[in-house]
Amino acid sequence: MRFVVRLLGTWLLGLALILLIVDGTKSLGASALVLTSVGEMWGIVHLASLQGFEQIMGTSVLGAFWSLAVAPVLSWPGWAVCGVPGLIFAYLGRSKGNQIRNYNQV
Repeated sequence: MRFVVRLLGTWLLGLALILLIVDGTKSLGASALVLTSVGEMWGIVHLASLQGFEQIMGTSVLGAFWSLAVAPVLSWPGWAVCGVPGLIFAYLGRSKGNQIRNYNQV
């Protein structure tokens, strides 16, 4: 199980690094800070699935959840949305040999 968590963390951190490089390249080209949101990236990758997801969430019982939780996350930078969970999963999946031990010495 630890391997799966560590692998997921590594993949998320890799994706966050790619998204950070994309934003950095866009920022250099525009000579201004450019942050690409998760919604924009999702729209670039597959717009139909984003529109379908928005439609399903907006018309179902989860409409309030959409407006309170999902819509704000879609406006956050993609590198942050992938990087923070990636760090958490990488930390949780670390091997026992790398964990810091705190022994009370008398």
